[in-house]
Amino acid sequence: MRVTLASITDVIRSKNAGPYELTFDIMFTTRAWFERAVAAGVLHTDLVCQLYRIPPCDVLGILAYPPAKAIKITIRRPLCSGDIGETDVYGAQQHAPLLDLVFDL
Repeated sequence: MRVTLASITDVIRSKNAGPYELTFDIMFTTRAWFERAVAAGVLHTDLVCQLYRIPPCDVLGILAYPPAKAIKITIRRPLCSGDIGETDVYGAQQHAPLLDLVFDL
């Protein structure tokens, strides 16, 4: 079954994890969708690298957290929060590339 990530989640958000890192929270609507996504490995380092045009060493972690039916992804920020040329000081607008992802689950 082809689904968008947005259609099987309640929350997809990004935020600062300190001035040098961004974190993405993906919270699924049901335990079944969470477990299917985790088992299929749909959110992985190569995908994050493609979406955010970063090298694998900048993907600091991808963690499944079953109690919250969530997956957390943490990456190194391309620019320090508030640095010259940085456009999203809170990191709250960086989740957009995740919204249109389509998976076979």
